[in-house]
Amino acid sequence: MISMTYLSIMKTTAEIGHLLAHRRKKLGIKQKDLAASAGIPGASLSRLENGHLPEFGVRKLISLLTVLGLELDVRPANAAGNLDELRKELGGS
Repeated sequence: MISMTYLSIMKTTAEIGHLLAHRRKKLGIKQKDLAASAGIPGASLSRLENGHLPEFGVRKLISLLTVLGLELDVRPANAAGNLDELRKELGGS
């Protein structure tokens, strides 16, 4: 599973939306299929991915992360991870 440590440095829903869109496309999932699997309206997902949704609920976000094989990693601001975490995120061993 890929860690969402990038979310810890993100400040807006637009940044989160762009990251989710990138992951969805990388996995080859159509937007409508992701929305259906996550149980959210397709229009909401589209607006999130395009940076036009100022607020997005936590339950909806967790549902999207689950379908995309991602997890939310919450930690104090500016807390550095360890080398093993960085290797995992970069796909190394």
